[in-house]
Amino acid sequence: MAGNTFGKLFQVTTFGESHGGAVGCVVDGCPPGLEISEFDIQKDLDRRRPGQSKITSPRKEEDKIEILSGIFEGKTTGTPIMMMVKNKDARPEDYKILKTLFRPSHADFTFQKKFGIRDWRGSGRASARETLARVAAGAIAKKFLNEKLEMEFIASIEEVAGVKIKSNEETIKIIETAKKDGDSVGGVIKGVIKNVPVGLGEPVFDKLSADLGKAMLSIPAVKGFEIGSGFAGAKMRGSEHNDSFFTDEKGRIRTKTNFSGGIQGGISNGETIQFRVAFKPVSTIRKEQNTVDLNGQDVKLEVTGRHDPCVLPRVAPIVEAMAALTIMDHYLRSQAVIPAEAGIQSKITF
Repeated sequence: MAGNTFGKLFQVTTFGESHGGAVGCVVDGCPPGLEISEFDIQKDLDRRRPGQSKITSPRKEEDKIEILSGIFEGKTTGTPIMMMVKNKDARPEDYKILKTLFRPSHADFTFQKKFGIRDWRGSGRASARETLARVAAGAIAKKFLNEKLEMEFIASIEEVAGVKIKSNEETIKIIETAKKDGDSVGGVIKGVIKNVPVGLGEPVFDKLSADLGKAMLSIPAVKGFEIGSGFAGAKMRGSEHNDSFFTDEKGRIRTKTNFSGGIQGGISNGETIQFRVAFKPVSTIRKEQNTVDLNGQDVKLEVTGRHDPCVLPRVAPIVEAMAALTIMDHYLRSQAVIPAEAGIQSKITF
């Protein structure tokens, strides 16, 4: 099955299903000599892990990472890094009803039609559990980019159910209300990438903004992506939207505003990259819904099992990971094509 690998030079291939034996990834293209440990990766996995609060899925998983290859004496060797998390709390029997029914707005129908077969146990590959592999790979990219370029990746909740969020208490209250109703809510995550060097990204089809968009839209439940001013920029005049250049006290060319979101012409301009990601309400809800079975017959559906009423409390490390994987891939690509006297001057050294 194609579509399981992300990146060109820094490649990540994920494997596993929600209720299979394990979920994991193979990272290929990581430079040798980077100090990395299971602890470095576990920190981000713990942020994504289910069962940590009453507003997330009650599934109890330790998500304990195992590094099986590519690291020797605490450092990357330049060979493929294989990482895996074993599923401990799988309960496939909870999902037997889905064997013959299609959940509205879920991947059940499209997977069945495309492949003629699907893993109905908790959605299989369509489950958000697959994203733990992305988070593991992203932790490596984040560590590399932070150590070499002092880059930072930050994702936070901006909106829940259309409400601008000012505190965790607000988030909890909105999600708890939806959960009590047997329903779900969506929202918006704001992403920020700091200390990005000038020159990342390629012209035309491999624009940095385009690849960031692809990365975010590959996350389950994502329905929208915008960078910089996004759709609001369509309402502005050029005289308002243009980011004026100036030279700062260190002799660097900067912009006074950042409506471009840190990317111009598909290439990073050295300013902070800012973007927003829209997540739909979780499609698996407890309310009774109308649907059809494998034979196209109308049926009523009431879903049991363990599901998040809102994905936002757990998606920040996923958004950060996909951003880091995108930047890491473009950073390595930039080293091969940009001369030392132009753009990015730092080379990979250990």
